[in-house]
Amino acid sequence: MVSRHQASGNRRLGLMLALTTMLLWGTLPISLKLAMTGLDPWTLTWFRFAFAAVVLGIWLGARGDLKTLKAQPKQRWALLLLAAVMLIGNYVFYLFGLRLTTPANAQLLIQAAPLLLALGGIWLFRERYNRWQWLGLALTLVGLCLFFKEQLGNAAGGDSYLSGALLIGLAAVVWAIYGLAQKQLLLHLKSSVVLWVIYVIAVIVLAPTAQISHLGALSLAAWLALLYCAINTLAAYGAFAEALEHWDASRVSAILALSPVATYLCSLLAHQWMPTVIRAESIAWIGVAGGLLVIGGAMLTSLARHSHASLKV
Repeated sequence: MVSRHQASGNRRLGLMLALTTMLLWGTLPISLKLAMTGLDPWTLTWFRFAFAAVVLGIWLGARGDLKTLKAQPKQRWALLLLAAVMLIGNYVFYLFGLRLTTPANAQLLIQAAPLLLALGGIWLFRERYNRWQWLGLALTLVGLCLFFKEQLGNAAGGDSYLSGALLIGLAAVVWAIYGLAQKQLLLHLKSSVVLWVIYVIAVIVLAPTAQISHLGALSLAAWLALLYCAINTLAAYGAFAEALEHWDASRVSAILALSPVATYLCSLLAHQWMPTVIRAESIAWIGVAGGLLVIGGAMLTSLARHSHASLKV
């Protein structure tokens, strides 16, 4: 029988780590938009992974944690490779989708990812849901559908928006696969070691596509945005991996579904500052209702206890 990773049960720590990840990912689309004013998605993604690989590698090497990789079997390396390829796909598909829509739109549509991760956690790790949590998942799904329908109908250039939405949907699918692989790897390896291996593989895979010479032509604002994206990679995925160590994948995913709130608020501020780079958000009442359903469903899924209908954490 195959062993499956079990969360430590420290729900409060898991919740705080999940909230940290949510806030970091909520602000990320704005910085990605700014960084893409001077870089293509391939180079931007390569730089984020390279920065994370170097910084994390120095830290892990100083601690001696990388020695644990020597005794890993081929099957575990295959799972590491799968996780890396899926995360690379998530980064690239999301950036190409983000080019075709606004940050808040992209961030709400990508919430299909934690929804898929939740379903995968139930299926693969035998995580159990009560009726309130199933209701929360259903509300999240209905909300995503309402928001997508409203935005597709109102978007200027519907074909462009649809293409962007499909790319972001694909990013959501591969991210969920990455998340499940990451959680299983935690059974044998520290989360930081897993992430470092993924970053190194990503740097190698993406190196032929990166236009490194373009980095020298970036403006100060684009450089600051790029550095924030790179630091965000380290901080957000570190917090995410640790959250999976202490909390169920299904509950972590529910908290991550709240990130569109942070993105929307940041988008409003960024549009006032740079209206030519960050487009104004246009959301009708149906889209707002869909967004509220996503948030409400995420909260219900996260806070409902397994054993009964109490909403205490």
